[in-house]
Amino acid sequence: MTLPPLGWLGIVRLGLVQTALGAIVVLTTSTMNRVMVVELALPAMIPGALVGLHYAVQMLRPRLGYGSDVGGRRTPWIIGGMAVLALGAVLAAIGISLYAAQPVAAALLAVAAFLLIGLGVGAAGTSLLVLLAQRVSPHRRGAAASIVWFMMIAGFAVTATIAGRLLDPFTTLRLVAVTAGVGGFAFLVALVAVWGVEGPLAAAKQRTQRTDFKAALREVWAETEARRFTVFVFVSMLAYSAQDLILEPFAGAVFGFTPGESTQLSGLQHAGVLAGMLLVAVAGTLLSKRLGSLRVFTFGGCIASAFALAGLVAAGFVGPGWPLRQTVFLLGFANGAFAVAAIGSMMALASRGRESREGTRMGLWGAAQAIAFGIGGFLGTVLSDAARLVLGSPASAYVTVFAAEAVLFLWSAWLAAHVGGERLAGARASVAAAAQAQWTTETQGG
Repeated sequence: MTLPPLGWLGIVRLGLVQTALGAIVVLTTSTMNRVMVVELALPAMIPGALVGLHYAVQMLRPRLGYGSDVGGRRTPWIIGGMAVLALGAVLAAIGISLYAAQPVAAALLAVAAFLLIGLGVGAAGTSLLVLLAQRVSPHRRGAAASIVWFMMIAGFAVTATIAGRLLDPFTTLRLVAVTAGVGGFAFLVALVAVWGVEGPLAAAKQRTQRTDFKAALREVWAETEARRFTVFVFVSMLAYSAQDLILEPFAGAVFGFTPGESTQLSGLQHAGVLAGMLLVAVAGTLLSKRLGSLRVFTFGGCIASAFALAGLVAAGFVGPGWPLRQTVFLLGFANGAFAVAAIGSMMALASRGRESREGTRMGLWGAAQAIAFGIGGFLGTVLSDAARLVLGSPASAYVTVFAAEAVLFLWSAWLAAHVGGERLAGARASVAAAAQAQWTTETQGG
């Protein structure tokens, strides 16, 4: 018995898992980050290192995805991942509450907690995308990717608003209580969202043969399409994340923006991201019958991102006379379009290649994305500092980073254009061979 594809309500239902995941993650990467730096007066590098650790652990995503391949079901990995994520968040809050009395124990607990957070995000996030790929019709994958991303951002926004009110007046014990409440509620939401979606026959239908993980990973890496898409994900996400920590300082140093104005500029960029995602959701669905619509949006988004970054390079030379706000909005718009199209492409490509390797494949791409995000922001700041030392000018330093990002996006566009090239070439060859055979038959018959 084959389960019918999910309708729009089913897609939104699974999107609630991403909302729940985002609700917990925003507490650990934003709220707790601020508490460690401001309330505990710790060096900013400590929460930065912990967040980097949570990204580093996600290198295990291929192994986590392989585990769901072997078991044949994605639901237990989503539920288990959410449980581990919630537990990690609570332990991180407890570690913060213990810092004043037992700093060494608090530090060790924080390290263990962020390891669990990374494992939880990797397990739940990877299996969720695989389940979406398996249950969503091809013509709805672009829209599904947009919906899931929208709902993750909604999780960020709702949690930040509600938790912010509950945390005042602030105490570390209140932080533990709020984190436990958010984690418990998010886990229950995810549990209800995935309950029964996969179907009772999924395990029997999808269970893979018992091949060891290293062999499975080698099989996936040997697939040209999967390998090229892995490189694309890493390069594009590296470019995507590298401007996160330097855009607002650039606006302040070169354009004289106040902190409030630069924050508004960041908000304008995020508005552009949402608009780009909406474009892919609507146009991707309308153009679903055209071959490679997601591939076109991925390629076009990378080219447009490179164009917008070239605009920031020009802004560095021109200065206040340049339309910075419009350029930043364009950058966000292009980033949103390419990012969501890339996620939709992940869902489409996950089932191509050797059977029963969807989780391993998705895990490989998720690991590439996590590594890129983990080093992208840090690398952008390092390059800007190094360029400033060499060139002696803040504007020239930022321009150097933006130019490097533009080059990375052009490389990403080239990679996006060639993903699936072998498959398309094979299809063309088959059509040509069939035509040749038909012509030969008609000629000989004549």
